[in-house]
Amino acid sequence: MEISFNLPINGVSFGQVSIGLLRESFKRGESPSLFPIGEVDYSSQSNISKEFEDWIKACIDKGKKNHSRDIPCLKLWHLNGGIESVSNRHNLLTFYELDSPTEAELNVARNSNLIVTSSYTRDVFTKAGVDCEFAPLGFDEYNFYKTEPKTFDQERITFNVVGKFEKRKKHESIIASWLKKFGNNKKYFLQCAINNPFFSASDNEKIWDSLGRKSGFFNISYLGSMPKNETYNQFLNSGDVVIGMSGAEGWGLPEFQSVCMGKHSVILNATSYKDWANESNSVLVEPSGKVDAYDEVFFKKGSDYNQGQVYDFNEDEFISACEDVIKRVENNRLNVEGEKLKDTFSISNSYDSILNSIK
Repeated sequence: MEISFNLPINGVSFGQVSIGLLRESFKRGESPSLFPIGEVDYSSQSNISKEFEDWIKACIDKGKKNHSRDIPCLKLWHLNGGIESVSNRHNLLTFYELDSPTEAELNVARNSNLIVTSSYTRDVFTKAGVDCEFAPLGFDEYNFYKTEPKTFDQERITFNVVGKFEKRKKHESIIASWLKKFGNNKKYFLQCAINNPFFSASDNEKIWDSLGRKSGFFNISYLGSMPKNETYNQFLNSGDVVIGMSGAEGWGLPEFQSVCMGKHSVILNATSYKDWANESNSVLVEPSGKVDAYDEVFFKKGSDYNQGQVYDFNEDEFISACEDVIKRVENNRLNVEGEKLKDTFSISNSYDSILNSIK
């Protein structure tokens, strides 16, 4: 089936997924029409070949000269801005994370063949009266891979907190709870890569200071922006445990990539995490209920988009899960069951799921 693509092509969030899908299309010898959203930017990527760059240019040129609106188009974008299309057969792949679609969001969904990356999201829209397709994401083997095991202080267990800083990701609760239990204990270390690119450098610094950087704990560190995936891969590899306790996720890519590389994990058993995390590859924490998502930055109450609630968790249950995952690391630093995820959830399988969802 011939299709066209309307995608952001950069290393930021959606763009990271886009480039993975385009790599798969290139590998299969396809030649889709391509309409980039924003500037094309490969600066974050590893292993971008001259042949792939030339292919991208050729696909963009084809879109300009030969595209027909009768050809189905896959657009990867937010619901806000997702209704605009270059095709009469509009397929929107998006990451919705809350539980209460607004009229504006439902209107976008009704005017698209909606494809989502979470079975939780699929159920939310189905309940709201809009059918949609579920297509899971895949492990990015081009940018993420295992490095040599750390050789320093093999007795210390390192926890990683990941994702851009947002209220829904529960970073404040995670860090405060972890420090209460493990702060100033030399056996454990907490690395926080929670820089938000939409905030200024000084604002990120203030956030880190408010979350324990100046509290006197010697076993916590904060890491700034990592614009290169090569650097981010090194960070993910440097931990033993990744913490994924976000109250709302469309997939949870940093946590997922980490587990695929054999890292142990503490995961909230909610939203998209449930599509790939289970009791064999992760220590699961059951949600304690829901709270409003509003932070007056990314989620503003009364807006036409991003309304609803996210899941919360109990501090004692989170700490208990951390204690359980420590036992797993002490038994084997390699998460053998976690590594198996990258075979089931490959970019190739994800691409097939998306193609099979297109109408």
